[in-house]
Amino acid sequence: MSETTQYDFDLFVIGAGSGGVRAARIAAGYGARVGICEESRVGGTCVIRGCVPKKLMVYAAHFAEDFEDARGYGWEVGESRFSWPRLIAAKDAEIDRLNQVYLRLLADAGVTLYQQRGTLAGPHEVQLGSETVSAEHILVATGGRPWVPEIPGAEHAITSDEVFHLDELPARVAIVGGGFIACEFAGIFNGLGSRVTQLYRGDAVLRGFDGDVRRVVGEELRNKGVDLRLESDVERIVKTDDGLRVDLQDGECVVVDEVLYATGRVPNVRGLGLPEVGVEVRADGRVVVDELSCTSVGHIYAVGDVTSRVNLTPVAIYEGHAFADTVFGGRTRPVNHEFVPSAVFSQPPVGTVGYSEEDAIHHVGAVDIFLSEFRPMKHTLSGRNEKMMMKLVVDRESQGVVGVHIVGPDAPEIVQGFAVAVKSGLTKDRFDCTIGIHPTAAEELVTMRTPVRSHG
Repeated sequence: MSETTQYDFDLFVIGAGSGGVRAARIAAGYGARVGICEESRVGGTCVIRGCVPKKLMVYAAHFAEDFEDARGYGWEVGESRFSWPRLIAAKDAEIDRLNQVYLRLLADAGVTLYQQRGTLAGPHEVQLGSETVSAEHILVATGGRPWVPEIPGAEHAITSDEVFHLDELPARVAIVGGGFIACEFAGIFNGLGSRVTQLYRGDAVLRGFDGDVRRVVGEELRNKGVDLRLESDVERIVKTDDGLRVDLQDGECVVVDEVLYATGRVPNVRGLGLPEVGVEVRADGRVVVDELSCTSVGHIYAVGDVTSRVNLTPVAIYEGHAFADTVFGGRTRPVNHEFVPSAVFSQPPVGTVGYSEEDAIHHVGAVDIFLSEFRPMKHTLSGRNEKMMMKLVVDRESQGVVGVHIVGPDAPEIVQGFAVAVKSGLTKDRFDCTIGIHPTAAEELVTMRTPVRSHG
């Protein structure tokens, strides 16, 4: 670490989400004088208005099916009622607790927190209201924000930032988008009792995921009662006496109580002053960085969704830690973004790591595909007609397993373990010689012997 003392801080972090907080704590642990600012609540998108509250709501939405499934196992469940205000209050209490945990982590690490917006006032200066502080190194970790297209009536729609704070459960909701956020909230609202219409301009949900994952999730959304309309786009939103009328480009319309736009997120860089100090920013807002998270200005770094490399909370945390180790810990730690596992908490959920079948053909050449679709054991007695899908993508030449894709109960939990195998480069024979745990769904991944198709 530099001995320079002409600055107020050795490191100043703009944005106190998961990546920024991790970087600040680790740098402070190395002895750096660290400041951090946050214009919202400490904890970032994931903790405050993203994955954590969303998964709590996914749990809540599952109970409707659990009550129904119980009958197949001999239980008689009485009349049940759902209270949206009680769920939101319980969710808010947990978010408050986590926010306090993050505040305590920063305080315990000796990091100075400024609870206000910060912008770059110069190459080494951050403007905080009427105060300006200086830092030898600056880390930008401002994350992303929801993007809504500019259509007539867009002001009547909400995004994932507002959906967690609705006063009441909407009886009818239109969800615009086909990505993981859209599919997750389609399952949440459908499970809680709303009538859900999901509108997506593409020909299958979850663009960028494996084709079989996309197919199965789309089928299951419909099986569970979501009115999924593909190749459908919104022309305008009109407020009426009966709610919100969503006019579609094909001439049809849908009348609902809420319109949730989940059409993607963009880097949160507006007004930060990055170009003014020489930091290269792409037209889409993405801050350009190298493998050490360094921008085009040598002492300014960026991690997390603001760089749009792999927009996942654990990735931002990893990048923040690696940055602190590199700049303040004396050991260079480039970040490898290959084979990062991910999950979609749709209903049923998705767990995936590695290449999709479509991408593997271009990245590794000849591949063999192992695929199994079956009814999960739980539903042999519940009677529910729900499908589970498991898939392996294998590099034919090296026999390395380069892709694992699962749709079904506990898919994210299963994939987390198999991600270690894929990241470690294990071959198909290592899968084959591993004895499965019976009866589980996961054993299917070590018992598939014959490819269903091959490419190349």
